Amino acid sequence: MTASEWRSRAGTHFVPEKRPATGSRGMVVTNHPLASAAGAEMIAEGGNAVDAGIAALFALTVVEPMMVGLLGGGMTHLRLPDGRHTVLDGLSTVPAAGRPDMFTPVSQDWPAALVTEGRENAVGAKSVAVPGNLLAWCEALRAHGSLPLADVMAPAIRLARRGFAATPYLAECIAEAAPDLAHDPAIAALLLPGGTPLAAGARLRIPNQAETLESIAREGPGALHGGPLGALVAADIARRSGILGEADLRDARLVERAPVRGTYRGVEVVGPPPPSSGGVHVIQMLKVLEGFDLRALGFGTPAACHLIAEALKLAFADRAAATADPDFVDVPVERLLSASYAAERRALLDRGRARAWSAGVPAAGESPNTTHLTVADGDGRILCATHTINSLFGARFLIPALGLIPNNYMALFDPRPGHALSIAPGKRLTTSQAPLIALRDGKPLVALGLPGGLRIFGSAMQALINLLDHGMTLQEAVEAPRLWTQGPGAAGPLEVEAGLSPATMDGLRALGHDVVPLPHVAGGMCAIGFREDGLLEGAACWRADGTAIGLGGGLARTGVRFWPDAARRG
Repeated sequence: MTASEWRSRAGTHFVPEKRPATGSRGMVVTNHPLASAAGAEMIAEGGNAVDAGIAALFALTVVEPMMVGLLGGGMTHLRLPDGRHTVLDGLSTVPAAGRPDMFTPVSQDWPAALVTEGRENAVGAKSVAVPGNLLAWCEALRAHGSLPLADVMAPAIRLARRGFAATPYLAECIAEAAPDLAHDPAIAALLLPGGTPLAAGARLRIPNQAETLESIAREGPGALHGGPLGALVAADIARRSGILGEADLRDARLVERAPVRGTYRGVEVVGPPPPSSGGVHVIQMLKVLEGFDLRALGFGTPAACHLIAEALKLAFADRAAATADPDFVDVPVERLLSASYAAERRALLDRGRARAWSAGVPAAGESPNTTHLTVADGDGRILCATHTINSLFGARFLIPALGLIPNNYMALFDPRPGHALSIAPGKRLTTSQAPLIALRDGKPLVALGLPGGLRIFGSAMQALINLLDHGMTLQEAVEAPRLWTQGPGAAGPLEVEAGLSPATMDGLRALGHDVVPLPHVAGGMCAIGFREDGLLEGAACWRADGTAIGLGGGLARTGVRFWPDAARRG
């Protein structure tokens, strides 16, 4: 079925707003053009995909201050030229002073329990968990990069020192968070000048950020984790009655993990393991859906959307029960990924009606404001990374001495004692991040990921279905309308992007879904496709400032010289 045929069949009318890029030497896809340019600069200098990816991440800390920063956390999925995959887990952890009952939930029902009295787990110093981003970025560069840290950080330092023009997207984010930002004088002075949200096109500079980055370029991650920058962070947090201490930063540890793997229609899908729920539950849902002919049903039809919605609900039921930090909870990964369990869950799915789902495994909320980038080089390296400070502008205050915005990752833990996601000192948060790499016959087919909190792994799954079942181009796959639900009941809200037709929405309502049309579901996807002709194809979607930059060409052929005398004779 061609793209035009599935659009006609589904009554879905969308044309990709952006165009893909191609390149042979490298491809950088991030959610900001200046970050993509920083990564491309590294490849132009002779660096590899890891150099480019880490340069882009440092640049994103400057140009996407609402999404990511040195005081956040995330996961980096690497594929190396020899075919090995590894995941660097830089997710945030509970500080040593954290307690299961340190917050008071407004409800005992999940997920309403994530809201606490005074919003202390989401805004302010008590919401700050131990960051891990810097450890992950520096280790990736040390182990797999080829350029010095100072060279890789140079574009970010340059951007921090001179400032940059705020995009309309950044301006909208500032306006959305303005009521909370106004409570902190330091961040308000930057983002709410004169009490008004910074306008698109206005230049943004965060004083002291360049100096902070220069210190790290000289001293490495120890400047923050055990050094003078960490002491300044801890002092500021303590002044605000938070629990993150200098020892927490000093003792923070990166964890290297083996990815999880599964197949869908003959394609191997490789993703991050717990404490990420992304890899496990994407594969789980795909195995359930593999028993249905989604291609024949057509993209965007009520029948196809219903199956995806039910797969999302059953996965979220299992996620809430059993997916958490494997050092604290025995996560039944093997069962969740098994074909027999997929068949067991599939048999319970009612194709004619929405239903409520409970967990099928024994029991043992996340923010959409994240960033993602996907980078590849001509030698076979792939860096697929999702990193964040959690909510929009994290804890919504600035550490003035450093120009850094802390995370608010404590908002992701269950404030009720005795549950899989309950707070415990040193516990890693559970995330929906899903930096995925799919392989056909052992060779990379596509690498993709996106921000979007709880909506991440469902959106990543839908992009794979778009490619593998509906035959979309890469650009179509990342921009196609999405849907999302986590239940918990039969008629839990089903978020549907406006690109899906009114007929589809009516059909889903008839099946018992509580359809909620929204402008967008999750954030900007960044994807790279690996073409049979050897070219890299990069695509970013309309949901963020995503930009793909590909590099072709290369150096002169060996032996080429300029002969002035011959040129004159010619």
